[in-house]
Amino acid sequence: MFRKHAVRIAMGLGIAMGSGGAAIAQQAYIPLVSKGFQHQFWQAVKAGAEQAGRDLNVKVTFEGPETEAMVDKQIDMLSAALAKNPKALGLAALDSKAVIPLLKKAQAAKVPVVAFDSGVDSDIPVTTASTDNRAAAALAADKLAELIGKSGEVAVVAHDQTSRTGVDRRDGFVERIKASYPDVKIVSVQYGGGDHLKSTEIAKSILQAYPNLKGIFGTNEGSAVGVANGVKEMKRRLVIVGYDSGKQQKDAIRDGLIAGSITQNPVGIGYKTVEAAVKALKGEKLPKVIDTGFYWYDKTNINDPKIAAVLYD
Repeated sequence: MFRKHAVRIAMGLGIAMGSGGAAIAQQAYIPLVSKGFQHQFWQAVKAGAEQAGRDLNVKVTFEGPETEAMVDKQIDMLSAALAKNPKALGLAALDSKAVIPLLKKAQAAKVPVVAFDSGVDSDIPVTTASTDNRAAAALAADKLAELIGKSGEVAVVAHDQTSRTGVDRRDGFVERIKASYPDVKIVSVQYGGGDHLKSTEIAKSILQAYPNLKGIFGTNEGSAVGVANGVKEMKRRLVIVGYDSGKQQKDAIRDGLIAGSITQNPVGIGYKTVEAAVKALKGEKLPKVIDTGFYWYDKTNINDPKIAAVLYD
């Protein structure tokens, strides 16, 4: 018993000294404030963060508002997390500008902030652990354009226009279509808040307005599932390309309702966020962005072990 206790103390002291001489107390508190809990994506990020907490011997909490439309509630959660005097902080901002005052407060308190999933319009975060969303959305544009024969009308149902993921996925898709596919016309870009019910109604209204529509890109789990449901309800045949994973989206891909989607590495995002926070506390130099990767998947490779490892239900 004494020997085990001594080992724990020695490990704690090893972490406390760290590299660069920065002190890290054993079980340092690192809260992560996410965009929400309505999608399985965030449960996968949470699982990765908690695993990193166990591996690195830090106390990790993970929370977010009920939906990704609740910017004010996320601000309240961020404020409450800062009030608990954390050693570091992880944040996936719903509104990349609205969080700036609280990030400045963290900076003044010398609390390193690691952005995850979505960056912010500030140089305060020490790094951002995320997918290259512009590049991933450009790949989605390539796939959709190829599947409709590189001509025709398409639309975008995005999850928001305030977060970096919402902006980057929209812009990555739109810019690639405009630059590479002159015969493909984007006729509508609308926002469903990542809510599948709202996205369903938006998709149905787009389909009514554009009877010749050939494809739709849904920029996250809720958007893609909503678009698929809308297309099914309207009994229309067109190409749907999605983003993220989840049981409903995977089932729709297997059934052929969704042609394919971009998957991120949500467990990796959570893990790398906590890992980066610990490195920041040790005084280690971090890259501006930690690219956690992305993949295209459809019914031809959905069961491939490499793809299956980054999908979630």
